[in-house]
Amino acid sequence: MSTYRELTHRGSARATVLRTVGTRERRSLLTAPRVPTVGIDIGGTKVMAGVVDADGNILEKLRTETPEKSKSPKVVEDTIVELVLDLSDRHDVHAVGIGAAGWVDADRSRVLFAPHLSWRDEPLRDALAARLAVPVMVDNDANTAAWAEWRFGAGRGEDHLVMITLGTGIGGAILEDGQVKRGQYGVAGEFGHMQVVPAGHRCPCGNRGCWEQYSSGNALVREARELAAADSPVAYNIIDRVAGHIPDITGPLITELAREGDAMCVELLQDIGQWLGVGIANLAAALDPSCFVIGGGVSSADDLLIGPARDSFRRHLTGRGYRPEARIVKAQLGNEAGLVGAADLARLVARRFRRANRRRVERYERYERYAQAVRGSRR
Repeated sequence: MSTYRELTHRGSARATVLRTVGTRERRSLLTAPRVPTVGIDIGGTKVMAGVVDADGNILEKLRTETPEKSKSPKVVEDTIVELVLDLSDRHDVHAVGIGAAGWVDADRSRVLFAPHLSWRDEPLRDALAARLAVPVMVDNDANTAAWAEWRFGAGRGEDHLVMITLGTGIGGAILEDGQVKRGQYGVAGEFGHMQVVPAGHRCPCGNRGCWEQYSSGNALVREARELAAADSPVAYNIIDRVAGHIPDITGPLITELAREGDAMCVELLQDIGQWLGVGIANLAAALDPSCFVIGGGVSSADDLLIGPARDSFRRHLTGRGYRPEARIVKAQLGNEAGLVGAADLARLVARRFRRANRRRVERYERYERYAQAVRGSRR
């Protein structure tokens, strides 16, 4: 295995990173090199890395815990580098894509803010490019997940797609005509912080009534724990399941009990789904996509969540009955979508990196031919 010192020395001249991938991503797919790339998905609890081929298949995957957010950003960078070097021992890696849970600037070079990590205006792309001998691409994890679903999953064939990721909070992404819409400053798609209830629940973002306070994993768990803490009769089943220890109530447990028919848990998922439908109807009024793809951990509840969301969407859709309705479907790639999408977007960077190298070689060859011609004329 190459050491970090050896790799840094070897890659310093090669780790040129383009400032942008460009806007014509769809057309670029046809000419992107069919080479393996590494995708990295960085969340609040885990860092997952995988080698992905040109068809979206994961050839190998590694996972480790996310370093504590109190530690320096370099600790997370070290973790990423170790994973990439490990995978590079067994695969010919041509580029690295990072899907980060945070706001990434329009150049896809800096993480402006990450709620679960100590990244504040962090130059992540350049920091990693200085340590790795391949091009690096950084994007928001919801954007990379949406790209993967559009390329390989539930969004294939859709020209106008919106992805909603339901986890601890709500993330999202917009794709139109095969392009990820990142906005002027790179932070489009933060749907979870649309206000749906004036003066509602306080959100960690500092505002009140944000959508994710009513339709997310946190909202689901909060409601269940409040009923359990109040010793509500409808909560007796879940209280028994956690032996009275309310902090042990989690989203996966609620989903499990709902599948077993627990009335309270079914109702809680219905409530989350209804709020999901309200937010989707608002997004349909603003963006008018043909398809909404629902991903994230909470989406594992399937029709216990998505069924009520569809019903609520139809009730709240502007112009209902007189306009086509967007499809609402569950994501197909699960927790690996962010990793796959990051690797696939990195493949586009690899294409431009290879083309830039080819142009440099061509310029050098032209210069050599010219120099030889000049030397010949002087004889």
